[in-house]
Parts: sequence; structure tokens; C-alpha cells
Amino acid sequence: MEITINGKPRQLVGNPPEVGDEFPHFKVFDKNHDKIKTRQLLGKVTLLSVVPNIDTPVCSIQTKKFNSTMDQFPDVNFLTISTNTIEEQQKWCAAEGVQNMQLVSDREESFGYESKLLIPDEGVLARSVWILDKDGKVAYRQIVKELTDEPDYDQALTELRKLL
Repeated sequence: MEITINGKPRQLVGNPPEVGDEFPHFKVFDKNHDKIKTRQLLGKVTLLSVVPNIDTPVCSIQTKKFNSTMDQFPDVNFLTISTNTIEEQQKWCAAEGVQNMQLVSDREESFGYESKLLIPDEGVLARSVWILDKDGKVAYRQIVKELTDEPDYDQALTELRKLL
């Protein structure tokens, strides 16, 4: 699959899952360096907010936007995933006052390769929003075509409400 960065084409490592597909198994790391695996998310609806680099303006906006809506959805797993290190993510959280959202690191690129969202030339993930049902199937996806654009927050939240 192809996206663009500032109008220049970039290839992802493959074709990400489609709506209706089971989301691939992956592992990421939380702020305590503990592994989070796909199976730990099953049983609850999950929203995955995927950002290339938490230290850039659009990624910061996307993360804060979803963080501000989390309280409306107490029964939903919310994860923001980036290839930033745990230390970089925690520094950002402290600076931005983000406490509730679980920011997780794909430093080993397991998520990126398994979901096919890794941009290998850049070492970052394609900006995207995923909603998984309780069984881990993709109920909604938006892979943002231009990496520097924001996702459609309203559409993602509309789709999330449909599952609850």
C-alpha cells in the first residue's frame, strides 16, 4: 500500500487488514516496559490510534484529541501506538499533561510489520485509526493517505459508538 509524506510516495511493508479481517497478533510495550499482546485486548472494543512520531505537531494533536474523549468510553481499550521509545513517550505525556491514554511503544516494530503499517524507509508507522470489536476483528479503519494530515475523528467516534 502507498501513502505520501509531504506529497512524496512511500510504500508500507504490505497491505494492512481490511474491515472484517481479524487484526494480526502483535506486541507493544507500555510505560513499565511490560508487553501488551493482542490477546490482552480481546473481550472489549478497542480503539488503536496509530501515530508516526509523538513529538510532531499532528501526532500530538491526534493523541490529545482521542485522550480528551476517553472518559466518554469507559468500557473501551484505548491505545496510542508509535515507534517512539517509552522514554520519549513518557516525556511527551508529562509535558502535555496526558494521564489516561495508554501510550505504547512499537520499538521492536512487531505491530508495524504484523499490521503492515510500517514505512520501512522512515522507520515509523502510517497514521491510522483502528476500531476492533470484542473478538479482535476490524470494525473500522482509516489509513490517512497523507502522513501529515489528521484522521477523521468524528467518523472514528461515530463508528465506535455503533459497537457499544
